[in-house]
Amino acid sequence: MTTTPQSLKKYKMFIGGEWLEAASGEYFPSDNPYTAKPWALIPRGNATDVARAVDAAHCAFTSGEWPKFNASKRGALLRKLGDLITEYSKALAETEVRDNGKLYAEMSAQTAYMAQWYYYFGGLADKIEGAVIPIDKPDTFNFTRHEPLGVVAMIIPWNSPLLLLAWKLAPALAAGNTVVIKPSEYTSASALEFMKLIEQAGFPPGVANVVTGFGAEVGTPLVEHPRMAKIAFTGSDATGQRIYEAAAKGLKRVSMELGGKSPNIVFDDAQLDNAVKGVISGIFAATGQTCIAGSRLLVQQSIHDQFVEKLVALAKTAKMGNPMNLDTQVGPVTNAPQFEKILHYIDVAKNEGAQAVLGGGPAKRPECGSGWFVEPTIFTGVNNAMRIAQEEVFGPVLSVIPFRDEEEAIAIGNDVVFGLAAGVWTQNMRRAFTMAEKLQAGTVWVNTYRAVSYLSPFGGYKRSGIGRESGQDMIYEYLQTKSVWISTATEVPNPFIMR
Repeated sequence: MTTTPQSLKKYKMFIGGEWLEAASGEYFPSDNPYTAKPWALIPRGNATDVARAVDAAHCAFTSGEWPKFNASKRGALLRKLGDLITEYSKALAETEVRDNGKLYAEMSAQTAYMAQWYYYFGGLADKIEGAVIPIDKPDTFNFTRHEPLGVVAMIIPWNSPLLLLAWKLAPALAAGNTVVIKPSEYTSASALEFMKLIEQAGFPPGVANVVTGFGAEVGTPLVEHPRMAKIAFTGSDATGQRIYEAAAKGLKRVSMELGGKSPNIVFDDAQLDNAVKGVISGIFAATGQTCIAGSRLLVQQSIHDQFVEKLVALAKTAKMGNPMNLDTQVGPVTNAPQFEKILHYIDVAKNEGAQAVLGGGPAKRPECGSGWFVEPTIFTGVNNAMRIAQEEVFGPVLSVIPFRDEEEAIAIGNDVVFGLAAGVWTQNMRRAFTMAEKLQAGTVWVNTYRAVSYLSPFGGYKRSGIGRESGQDMIYEYLQTKSVWISTATEVPNPFIMR
């Protein structure tokens, strides 16, 4: 059956507690990566919709019910939202798979696990305390209090929309802010489905809003809006730089989780079978479409050939196909432009002299159908100066680089503009601690890879970002500190002299 616009699911934006069409009345299609065909219609927002959403968020922040909620009540709402996420996690996962092509096996676990961010920050909401300062001034009482920033813009990528939204939304609401969310134009449906749970949980109108559309039409006016207090962004470093520059003009706060070119480092004393699995997880899980992808495999020279042989043998067994099937291990690339970008980088690597010992092109397997599939690809003969080793591909493409010793591994590992994550495989505890200290990365995994938790801070060094997400201190990214001075003196001293 031919898909027609009439048969596609049509969404509306969520602004001020209402489901609204875009001001333009226009829609754009959202494609299913497995079929490479549209399945839904998304409202095409513009600056008018952004203004409506920011006004609704500002109104909710300054008046109405939300400012009257104490921290305990905000926390209770977040925990209720966590319960709803748990109840509807499978339905949310199905929407994500249809929209971005990631494996249902992973997304169903991910959407269920993301409830923990709302439970955690819901519990933390009423435990943020100021301090009484033993001030050095006589007859003076000084204390601090932490207050919300105001309206926060959240710009979400297409690879794990709801989980990465949770990392931002849970602490922002726990702190008492209101938000305007712009999901990726490639994966807007899950954020809109999620707003149904926000509504069901009982958040007041305007506390959380979603405007869908394209970067120039929605993202830019959102970042530039004068009432925006902070921008929280996850995406590429190039887009992050443009957002940072625009935010600087209004002296807005920013937190950013950006790109990566993470080294996954295997020493000759590692348990090789475990390391092979860790390398596979780091680059071929999620079809390599993660900022933390271990896209540079650094292997000690003494085990290089042996390790590559084991790696290729296991990677060859990866089952590709329908991401809804629980036994599928590698799904499609999320969108056509990214598919073309990955194939371009594969050509770049070949032209640079790298050898494809596995894959090296689009997947033509019958089980891949008409979707955007790229064969898991492994390049050897790579040196760290090559583009394939320096630039983020964001796909299932691995560069293998040999090293002699710890010193060279550290030098190669740090020789990129990014610093999001790194992996180390060794049985030597001294080496593990040394590598963890010397690698310039916000997260270092030892004998594991691609593990995250609501309890542990996450973020990058260098061009991989600003600020942190998750962990107890994260909530302060959405708070500002006020110092309060109260004089207990019976007489005002000389008014011409600073106290």
